[in-house]
Amino acid sequence: MKRSAVFVDAGYLFAQGSVALTGSKKARSLLELKEEVVIDALTKLSYQRSDGSELLRIYWYDGANYRGPTIEQDRIAHLDNVKLRLGFLNSAGEQKGVDSLIVTDIIELARLGAIGDAVLLSGDEDVRVGVQIAQNYGVRIHLLGIEPARASQSKALLQEADTTGVWDKALVSTFLSERPAVTTTATLGPASAPIEIPTTSGDSSTIIAVATAMVDTLEGHQLKGIHVYWETERGVPPEFDGKLLARCRDELGRDLIHREKRDARNAFSSAVRAKGAP
Repeated sequence: MKRSAVFVDAGYLFAQGSVALTGSKKARSLLELKEEVVIDALTKLSYQRSDGSELLRIYWYDGANYRGPTIEQDRIAHLDNVKLRLGFLNSAGEQKGVDSLIVTDIIELARLGAIGDAVLLSGDEDVRVGVQIAQNYGVRIHLLGIEPARASQSKALLQEADTTGVWDKALVSTFLSERPAVTTTATLGPASAPIEIPTTSGDSSTIIAVATAMVDTLEGHQLKGIHVYWETERGVPPEFDGKLLARCRDELGRDLIHREKRDARNAFSSAVRAKGAP
């Protein structure tokens, strides 16, 4: 019996998901994804569109920079029935190589007769050739978009698909949301416990306050991800490090010197440890 598979362009999911939620595209750093919820929704959709076929797996395509997968990508890679496929991010933060990975996988699975149905969450016309070839092998393609989908998906791709569907704002909001804004030193209250670290900068109190405020906005699964990261790595995870230094720089109104960067990272790590592992 042929199975079904799901192919997810994460760049499209985040970009168009933020449009559905807020009316405009938001940077990935401003968004929060509940991985288990979206995977469950995709699994159910695959079952419905394939008339109850067994799910082979969900393929999740994303870009990574030279420092490797983010904590979020690492969590996705460890979910049951999910295969993470990574292209790369260029200097402008744009995904490269993702569409070719989707095309290669969907054609190969179709050629081998491994699947009979494919749910595709994407909008890029570059994947259309993969859709066409997979259909020639007998695979039915179910294209999924996020509202307003017609403005975010290639017309030619929509025409090629066997069926089309759209996730609305209400459904998207179950797994995607905006991160809460980080408070600054001007609005920090007594809720944050003082963090004591050895510092070498005259602006150490400001740096500690910014780092503590940032940690206060992290959710349980993010804190858990940092503790998992520390099992094999040291320091602040890359996806938080740049944001931390940028916020400290903005608060001080100048670039940080080397020892201040060290103080910021120590403060962040101390604040995470103070909260404990969820």
